[in-house]
Amino acid sequence: MGSIRARLTISKLYLTMKRIQSSLTFCLLFLTMVAPMLAAAGGRDYAVVVSKATFADAAWTKVVEALVREHDATVVTFDTDVESALPELRRQYPRYVCFVAQPTEAGRGFVRKIHRLTRRFNDDPYTDCFWGILTGYDAANALRIAEYTQPLTVHKTGAATEVALDMCESGVWYSEVQKNRSVRKEPGGAARELKGPDDTTKALADLLTDYHADLFVTSGHASERDWRIGYSYRNGTFRCEHGQLYGLDTAGQRHPIQSDNAKVYMPIGNCLMGHVDGPDAMAIAYMNSAGVKQMLGYTMPTSYGYGGWGCLDYFVEQPGRYTFTEAFFANQDALINRLATYFPGLENAEVDENGATSATIVPSEKAKAAGLTKEDGRWLLFDRDTMAFYGDPAWEARMAKMETAWNQTLTEKDGVWTFEIKPNRGAKTFEPINQNGSQRGGRPIVQFLPHRVGAVQVLEGGDLNPVITDNFVLVPNPKTCQPDKEYRVVFRTARVD
Repeated sequence: MGSIRARLTISKLYLTMKRIQSSLTFCLLFLTMVAPMLAAAGGRDYAVVVSKATFADAAWTKVVEALVREHDATVVTFDTDVESALPELRRQYPRYVCFVAQPTEAGRGFVRKIHRLTRRFNDDPYTDCFWGILTGYDAANALRIAEYTQPLTVHKTGAATEVALDMCESGVWYSEVQKNRSVRKEPGGAARELKGPDDTTKALADLLTDYHADLFVTSGHASERDWRIGYSYRNGTFRCEHGQLYGLDTAGQRHPIQSDNAKVYMPIGNCLMGHVDGPDAMAIAYMNSAGVKQMLGYTMPTSYGYGGWGCLDYFVEQPGRYTFTEAFFANQDALINRLATYFPGLENAEVDENGATSATIVPSEKAKAAGLTKEDGRWLLFDRDTMAFYGDPAWEARMAKMETAWNQTLTEKDGVWTFEIKPNRGAKTFEPINQNGSQRGGRPIVQFLPHRVGAVQVLEGGDLNPVITDNFVLVPNPKTCQPDKEYRVVFRTARVD
């Protein structure tokens, strides 16, 4: 009841202050009087973090308001450094955090700080919430994303690199390394090889504008201003101008891209596609003119690939199990667990954008046995903090359900939880589904908990070496499957509110 009264009061204040002639006065008054009330009125599961300057902008305030309405969210403001929001976020401990930012605020430094910030709600090295950066070409674009609440099921996949179409309901991909190679799958059918065009620029633009792909996947050379489609052969480009995406083929013909159907975008192997260095960034154009509601991407040049390519392992290759948000953070948890397993102590280290680390990288004997070197440790740290995630983190996009390599279930009774993994592919259950790209396969099995939990006592399954935090269970990939073995972890814990 208190929350309802607070929101009615906020509405009255808002309407009253809208009558104030000076927009600057209105914004300052709204910021000073309403932000604390929003924080007090909202729930603890969702927080909106926004700079005071952006929150004082009437157009961007509407973006915050939309999220507050949809998620009963609290609002946390900061002056200039987003990391200063940590004490309040620790106090609230939200499950979701949305960072509303103008495109001039959302650069790689902002992303790096968010990674650090969201790992410090507690003492473990893992990310403590599902977060996303909600931005856009302008406030109107960001508001369209914030107000879009209909869940997305990915029925059509479009890609400019090989993807596991056997795990997709339907789709088409064009190779960036082999000229003319294309593979298509229709609903209910098998994937079949086709001959694609010499220049795939128009074909890829058509995947967005005519085919209406729900998921778009790319790789290859890119920058904040363009994507070079062919990796091993001459091909066209995708470019952006004034928030509009377009293709430019090798003949110089321009192919405008205006697509309104909601979609998610995975530039899993592209350098810099996730770097928003202002309103003219490629990521912004995808959000503004191509219908992208959520996307991930590297904010730096990439070559190692664990942070990007591994998201395919969770989202595409375990269809229907994870939301797009969950798939991104499952891969982040897998990466951090890899650091903790093979480079103990390095999971808590910091790394700057030049690759300099705050700790000496020393491979463990286990790392050496796995063929990992100091360079693996350095690149894992690099990937940990350079991948951006854009959009409302609570918005749900999932692949259409298909049979997965294994089933996993989590049940609870009287404070005792049982996590079971049942193989579906016999001895091949834990083998990689697809190995295109870099650092593919072997990802741990991740199950997110429905709410936060406290101290954990493992009752069964310790031999599987599970990692159980306050919000997920992680079981290292067994790699070799024994079909008659029971893969089960039983643990006791209690809910933490």
